[in-house]
Amino acid sequence: MTDLLINNGRLVTWTDPNEILDNSALLVRDGRIHAIGPSADLAARYPDAERLDARGQLVMPGNICAHTHFYGAFARGMAIPGPAPRDFPDILERLWWRLDRALLDVDVTYSALVSLVDAIKHGTTTLIDHHASPNAIDSSLDQIADAVETAGVRAVLCYEVTDRNGAAGAQAGIGENVRFLHALGERPGDLLRATFGLHASLSLSDRTLERCVAAAEGLNTGFHIHVAEHEADEYDSREQHGRRVVDRLAALGILGPRSIVAHCVHIDAREMELLRETGTWVTHQPRSNMNNAVGAAPVESLLRLGVPVCLGNDGMGNAMWQEWKAAYFMHKQAHRDPRRMNGADVAHMAIDNNAALAGVFWPDLPLGRLAVGAAADIIFVDYHAITPLTAGNLPWHLIFGFESSMVTTTIVGGRVLMRDRQLLTLDEAAIAARSRELAVKVWRRFEELSS
Repeated sequence: MTDLLINNGRLVTWTDPNEILDNSALLVRDGRIHAIGPSADLAARYPDAERLDARGQLVMPGNICAHTHFYGAFARGMAIPGPAPRDFPDILERLWWRLDRALLDVDVTYSALVSLVDAIKHGTTTLIDHHASPNAIDSSLDQIADAVETAGVRAVLCYEVTDRNGAAGAQAGIGENVRFLHALGERPGDLLRATFGLHASLSLSDRTLERCVAAAEGLNTGFHIHVAEHEADEYDSREQHGRRVVDRLAALGILGPRSIVAHCVHIDAREMELLRETGTWVTHQPRSNMNNAVGAAPVESLLRLGVPVCLGNDGMGNAMWQEWKAAYFMHKQAHRDPRRMNGADVAHMAIDNNAALAGVFWPDLPLGRLAVGAAADIIFVDYHAITPLTAGNLPWHLIFGFESSMVTTTIVGGRVLMRDRQLLTLDEAAIAARSRELAVKVWRRFEELSS
């Protein structure tokens, strides 16, 4: 691969400490950042490199999403038959558990493709996905992986094991996770990683969880599961198993430094301690939590305890700065206290912790920062501050000034995926046209399942 010199940028390193380097450049070689310095110096040192002029824009690491659902893409604009859902369990039963059963193989592919278009356009270069398609399980992760490789972003994939579709469905989900974890080694390149997906405590028996732990033995994997998104998860665990959700998962061997638990809205103090003791990763999805009216997770308490809380989007769209804004405002409103959720804490989740979580899957490839040796996952942002912009106040500029439409160029591993807002690896118009056709059929099958 030809050396790529990105020059005339205002570099935001997101290193510790964060730096903003004016009129600077970086040299990309073999998918990594090879050198950083003043534009004039690097231009003189690497005269034969291909040039990409940032034209004074901010040059930053690509965004990372810690928890998403590509398969939910076809829910956009879809009406749920009957009265509005009364609570989150009702939403699960009447929307998501019918939508996932309405998906066929081709829908899995296009749900991923439309999500990846969205990610590239909005500067999200690494995503941790959680998939479900009960009537199209076999090789579903391969279909998503093919879409990811075509798009050129990075992704961690898994399939959601659940008992709600019967014993055969649960076993098929286990098999798909195990198959893909084994098959991943046969795929060249550095874009794909895998983990072992689980739905939630309320839809998984002890026996199924024990089978998942046994199946994962020797695969060097953790688990990716929803935890206490609504009180119903805790109520079910206490009634069915005599303990709270996190206690149950800890006892069964689900938690640990390679495992991700999403949401954790309704956990108690001891559950927080168990997450810290086991080194488990938590992901916070504020837009989804507000949309589902499930409450506000105790994020500040978790961070104070030393639990690594990351930022995801739960499939709400891959414009991650919208998630920053939601996290910042949500907790102030929930507690009626403007001092809650400091902007620096939001940045800590979205930048430091998301990068550290990505490091679990890419331990030899530093992500989420501009530094020599780090992955060349880079975005250009056309933001020209009207007030002083410093490394210290950058989180507040991002929350109050950045818009996702300001991303003009997206690069992953040194490969330019979007340049001057023109997608280079995906045909957005063709993908959107085909997805509209498929969505009509998905919605029809959804309505048949609802009747």
